[in-house]
Formats: sequence, C-alpha cells, structure tokens
Amino acid sequence: MRSLLAGLLLSVFAIGSAQAQSPITIVVNFGAGGSADRMARLVAPGMADILGAQVVVKNSAGAAGAIGAQEVARARPDGTTLLLSTSGPMVIQPHFRADLPYRLADFAPICLLGDAPVMMMAAPVSGLRSAADVVARARAANGGFNYGSAGPGSIPHIVMAAMAQRAGVPMTHIPFRGSAEAIIALLRDDVSIYADLPGGLRANNLVGIGVMAEQRTAEFPDLPTLREQGFDLVYSIWAGLYAPAATPPAFLARAEAACQQALRSPAAIEGFARLSTPITFRGQRDFAAFQQAESEKFRAVVQAAGIRPGD
Repeated sequence: MRSLLAGLLLSVFAIGSAQAQSPITIVVNFGAGGSADRMARLVAPGMADILGAQVVVKNSAGAAGAIGAQEVARARPDGTTLLLSTSGPMVIQPHFRADLPYRLADFAPICLLGDAPVMMMAAPVSGLRSAADVVARARAANGGFNYGSAGPGSIPHIVMAAMAQRAGVPMTHIPFRGSAEAIIALLRDDVSIYADLPGGLRANNLVGIGVMAEQRTAEFPDLPTLREQGFDLVYSIWAGLYAPAATPPAFLARAEAACQQALRSPAAIEGFARLSTPITFRGQRDFAAFQQAESEKFRAVVQAAGIRPGD
C-alpha cells in the first residue's frame, strides 16, 4: 500500500512538473519581421529564463491584428498562450468594427513594453520631404495618392485618415498584413507614404517626413513634428503583453515580473534602441488604466474622422 501511494504521489508530482514546464507561446498578431514580431523575439529568451519554460513566438497575422487577438481570446487561460499586440487591435478595432470577434474584456493586461511616437515616412526616390510636399502631391493626384497601413483600423490607417481630413485632400488607403509588407510596398512605390513606429526609418533608408509627437525626439532631433508643419497630430504606437482574461492571478504576477526583468536585459535594451522604440514598462494595474485612457482617446478620433470599415 505504501509503495502504491508513493507511486501515485510521484505520478502526480511528475504531471504537475510537466504542466509547469509546458511551452509558452507568444502570439504576435502581425507578420514576421515587423516591429511587434521583433519585440516579442527580444523579450522571449529573458522571460523563458525567469519562467522556467520554453517561450516561442508565433505569428498569426491578418485583419489588422484581429486574427491573432481572437486566437488568444479563445485560448485556454492556463498561461501557455499569450498575446503581444500593438495598440491598434486593442484600442482602435473595438471602435472600428461592430463585428469584431473579441472584446477588450477578453484579455488580462500583463505589461506594457514600449511606446514610441508615430513617424510619417517616404521612400527616398519619392521626392517627398515634408508634410507640405505630401499635401501638394495628394491634391494634385486628386484621389490617386496612396498611403499604406498595417490593415484597416490600424494606427497607420487611422493617423493618415486624420491627416487627410486635416489637410482637406483625398488620399487612398492601401492596407497590408503588417508593417513589413507596407514598407516593402513603400520601397516599390506602390504607396507614397507610410506612418508607423520609427524603427523602419533607418533600417530601410527611408526619409522622415514628420514625427507625430508634441516635440522633436532625441532620436531624430532634426526631424520636425507635424505640429511644427501645421498639423496638430500627436499619436504614438505602444506594444503590450496580454493573457486570456481568466488566467490565474498567480501566473499573471509571475509573467509581469518576467516581462519587467526581460526588458532590463542588454539584448532587449539594444534591440529596442534599434527599433527606435523607448522601453516603457507598465505593470498590470498601470497598463490597464493606460489602455482604458487610450481606448477613449481613439474612440473620439474614429468618430470625429468619420472612419468606417472599408475606408
């Protein structure tokens, strides 16, 4: 009987250990090679060391991030499936699509990773160098001026729609599956302008048109803000880590601590610098409050601009 009991206890312990060591998948809801994907791959090794489990990154792109977000919203809340998303799918899509297959309440915020002002960019061969150039080219094209985005309802879409509205000129939205595809289209001259995280600027030898910040950034001190160029547009793109809503608090606390520690690693610090994205850690509570404020801000932007699915 004692040997049988010992065997049962050993089996239970083995099962529990196996579950504790189950691989953790970070779903990135945009394509490989983009800024969100690169952030996930920067923090995954550090989180794996702290959580004591393998952490793998999986790309589930499409529908401006909604496909990957839906996947995580429907995942088992056992700590084995997480989401790394930029702000668009979380604080814009809920106000943009009535048929969105998830709600913000379907997620538990773990940590904010980084936050950077939106940069408007063009290809060197375009000849565009300023917001005035963009407006003049768009006015002359009379609807034939294209801008790229990471999908309908993404921040690159919303900020350029706001730009077109402020300038009073028609611009045509061309959506892609993520920032990597949009930048390729920009370099091919399939689109004339793209606005996103500034990391793609130097990596692809693009030209900065303007930064959507209250003041010039230390990273690009010679690049004027859109405000300086006559357009009061201030937007940033942030990235955060989430779990399904019913994930146990004990795991969320461990994941938050792992996220914070991973962001302190030399590899993460160097990598985020290459992305021109300041590391901006916020824990569960602060991140949730920040996200709610962002959601209200973009609700007002979408309504004021009259942006609808299909625009």
